[in-house]
Amino acid sequence: MNITEAIATEHATFMSMFHQIELVLPSVKSQAEVTTIATVVAGLMGDHAQLETDLASVGLDHALLQKDQIETMQRGHHEMADRLHQVQRAGTCGQARRLLQAAIRACVRHFRNEERYVLPMLGRALKPEDQAALGKAFARVRGGKAKPREERELGG
Repeated sequence: MNITEAIATEHATFMSMFHQIELVLPSVKSQAEVTTIATVVAGLMGDHAQLETDLASVGLDHALLQKDQIETMQRGHHEMADRLHQVQRAGTCGQARRLLQAAIRACVRHFRNEERYVLPMLGRALKPEDQAALGKAFARVRGGKAKPREERELGG
């Protein structure tokens, strides 16, 4: 699996998770439960964002035009993290639910934009063998054999 396929597959897993959260969220009765869900999502999204930054942006780093796309991707990652952390500061369960729903919508928009713009650009910018090498690095990280920053230091 190459890097664009790996990222798209992880996005699909997140989209499924978001759907499941949206199904159960109306029945969640306490603010603590909503903030726990948001904390779990924030941790998973943080790991995903770091992995994308460390691996995917390696392939886009060489072109100025594409650096703008990397910065947009990173701003999106920060926006998602900020929205998920806002849930922690909610005053009521209802407010926490609404903030979590808004955060999930922001995550979905971000993933769709990445799949529409960043992943195709990454596919065009990298040679097939580089896409495959980054895909293997992605798999090693997800398999628990290395952490994202270690992958960068190992050179993929």
